[in-house]
Amino acid sequence: MKIRKTSIFLFAVLTLTIANDCTISAQGENNGSNLTLNAATRTQVIEGVIKRFNQSYIFPDVAKAMEQSVHERMRKGEYDKITSPSELAEMLKSNLREVSKDNHIDVVFSSDSLPPMGETEREETAAERENRRRNSAQANNGFLKVERLRGNIGFLDIDSFVDPAFGGDTAAAAMNFLSNTDALIVDLRYCPGGNGQMVSLLLTYMFPDSVHLSDYYQREDALTKQSTLQKQLWTLPYVPGKRYLDRDIYILTSNRTHSAAEAFAYDLQALKRATIIGETTRGGAHPVQRFRINEHFGAQVPIGNNINAVTKTNWEGKGVMPDVQTTADLAFKLAHLTALKRILEKNPNQERANDIKQLIEKLEIETTAKP
Repeated sequence: MKIRKTSIFLFAVLTLTIANDCTISAQGENNGSNLTLNAATRTQVIEGVIKRFNQSYIFPDVAKAMEQSVHERMRKGEYDKITSPSELAEMLKSNLREVSKDNHIDVVFSSDSLPPMGETEREETAAERENRRRNSAQANNGFLKVERLRGNIGFLDIDSFVDPAFGGDTAAAAMNFLSNTDALIVDLRYCPGGNGQMVSLLLTYMFPDSVHLSDYYQREDALTKQSTLQKQLWTLPYVPGKRYLDRDIYILTSNRTHSAAEAFAYDLQALKRATIIGETTRGGAHPVQRFRINEHFGAQVPIGNNINAVTKTNWEGKGVMPDVQTTADLAFKLAHLTALKRILEKNPNQERANDIKQLIEKLEIETTAKP
């Protein structure tokens, strides 16, 4: 399986101002490898992370279970020998995920001072927005490839779901290019997620009318015992260009498919609008927010929960189960083969039918050949 490097765009990044009280001593150049932790700072970081999860994690009972687990590890001295900040961050992340089974949880260390982020909303500066726009454009706004395959099958390869304020035009251009194909394959095998608004934009092309996708619930503060409904997520009332209607859609997945990419696949599957082919996805359904713990440590905390309007649940911890289970490497050819067979069932003219039959024979050999 090929591996790609790509940017992960979070659902929300807000700001929090905390005093810079982390006592980390630099021993050489400030590249993170020569920084060491003392016992007091190690404890401060651990307790700061636990406090943040108790305040903000979407499920208070799970946050409490994470706290109990970490405190038990502290009593056993499991953190006592850790002097590397990056090692502490990695261990805390692993320990929290082990209890919660939540792959969106993260604890990070930065040798540079972290910017304020967390509870207090801050307007994005013009420079920050321009930097986001530039990074998005350099990645072609998450669209790796748009192609018309033999047999008039559309192919859309998405690396990441970016802010539609930056990538909306690219999305419209891609969907308009594919508008005359007879079936569509969307490749999400290497997509780690991204912006939920881009998910809604692309899904809008695939339905004739507005569709209720999910309900978003959020944990607001430490006293909230139950999550509160924040908003309903729907497809949009309008998109530029033609909609992709009355034709089959196939979604390719792997165990790397995550977050917003899973939402895209899950919503289409729940609404019986697409066939999922490939591997079970990673299982990360919770929108997140980043918080600064102190000057050098931060935490990514799942603060929300998306409940699908059809299934009344989501894919958290389970992943999106494919309709056709196969390896990620074979998923593309199997989707192409399936799409061609469906088109052949519709009795195209003789010349085209002969061409499709030749393609089917070739793909059948390739999908059944032993490695």
